[in-house]
Amino acid sequence: MLAVCCLQYVDCLGRRLGPRLLGRVDDSGRLVRDFYKILNEVKTGEIPAELKLPDSFEQLVSNMKNNQYDAKTFAFMLRGMMEKFEREIRESKFAELMNKHFAASSIPKGIHCLSLRLTDEYSSNAHARKQLPRPELLPLLSDNSYHHFILSTDNILAASVVVTSTVQSSLKPEKIVFHVITDKKTYAGMHSWFALNPVSPAVVEIKGIHQFEWLTRENVPVLEAVENQNGIRNYYHGNHVAGANLSDTSPRKFASKLQARSPKYISLLNHLRIYLPELFPNLDKVVFLDDDVVIQRDLSLLWEIDLEGKVNGAVETCRGEDDWVMSKHFRNYFNFSHPLIAKHLDPNECAWAYGMNIFDLRAWRRTNIRETYHSWLRENLKSNLTMWKLGTLPPALIAFKGHVHPIDPSWHMLGLGYQNNTNIESVIKAAVIHYNGQSKPWLQIGFEHLRPFWTKYVNYSNDFLRNCHILEP
Repeated sequence: MLAVCCLQYVDCLGRRLGPRLLGRVDDSGRLVRDFYKILNEVKTGEIPAELKLPDSFEQLVSNMKNNQYDAKTFAFMLRGMMEKFEREIRESKFAELMNKHFAASSIPKGIHCLSLRLTDEYSSNAHARKQLPRPELLPLLSDNSYHHFILSTDNILAASVVVTSTVQSSLKPEKIVFHVITDKKTYAGMHSWFALNPVSPAVVEIKGIHQFEWLTRENVPVLEAVENQNGIRNYYHGNHVAGANLSDTSPRKFASKLQARSPKYISLLNHLRIYLPELFPNLDKVVFLDDDVVIQRDLSLLWEIDLEGKVNGAVETCRGEDDWVMSKHFRNYFNFSHPLIAKHLDPNECAWAYGMNIFDLRAWRRTNIRETYHSWLRENLKSNLTMWKLGTLPPALIAFKGHVHPIDPSWHMLGLGYQNNTNIESVIKAAVIHYNGQSKPWLQIGFEHLRPFWTKYVNYSNDFLRNCHILEP
């Protein structure tokens, strides 16, 4: 665009200053052709060190008037200005991406406050500690005639939206059982929230990771290594710019690398989905939901889908046109220059989405999916995380290979945390919308026109939200 402006300026300049620039009077077309020739001459030449570049178009015009530059000097000045502005724009873009990464990785003050206040309520208010669910409803936790949803998160506000939107969108909310799994530090606050804000007639169970006896170091050795190894922690929490040559990468590739280094990828909560058959030994079929989704339609029909013996019912993400979300193949996730990846995987194989999955746990228990997942995690650790970029999805793409049944894309729409130009009509029609990406709806960097689909399920009149200054946008 700057080049076009420059040529337009040259055309105008030719009419007014042509004689002074080239020493003769000529028509503007001839001047432009001559100036093209001069531009080609200075394209690869060294910009004179003594040439002082103006900071604005106004200063350029002033310098031209005062110094009466010849055409070659003027061309060098244009080139220098363009290169300078391109560097500044590029540096600004990288800074913007870093700031966005830190904003996406941090916990908003209001959400942190909410967790602390609810934890305090758990210790001082018997109603906040009441048993969930009530004793007479405990048998429903393993009753396979009900629709069981599993949500793993340490974000209380996000969990509230997922559960509330699911229940409000259901045609038979009395058939819903929610199993919410959180970490030890959030358990009391999460329990308080759902004890004080019931979603009847649905049943809600709150479990902390520490309450699952199966989750021991012996059963999850790889994840233990990922969480404790200093080198791995530095990869996700260290300085993402130090040692990086930004001149050799594009802003888009840099954004992808930052996304790949999200601290959530070493959280056990993020890997829990691979252990569902062991954590819920009495359940046959479950729907697993990420905490950045909103449910807009009744999901009971998911239990009626014939998975044809497969384990995982998921939306494929290679059937769309956009580059960010729905045109993903294995080559988008794996490093095919690594010999093990090149040997075992097909770069053109279609990827699928985590975030809303129907899992047949009976079929899963007859496979070695978990062992395969662990095996490839170990290999990636041995390779210093050079086999793939993102956290849980790449090893799952390998582990579930041959065990995925594609479901209709209308069940699960992705990309609301990536794309500012998301089609609103498609959002309205989707059963589940997924704010995957950095721009979560509870963050300041969330897209304003997409946030209302999430905020409509937040009760901003709740005293805990008001006291933590979580206010309606």
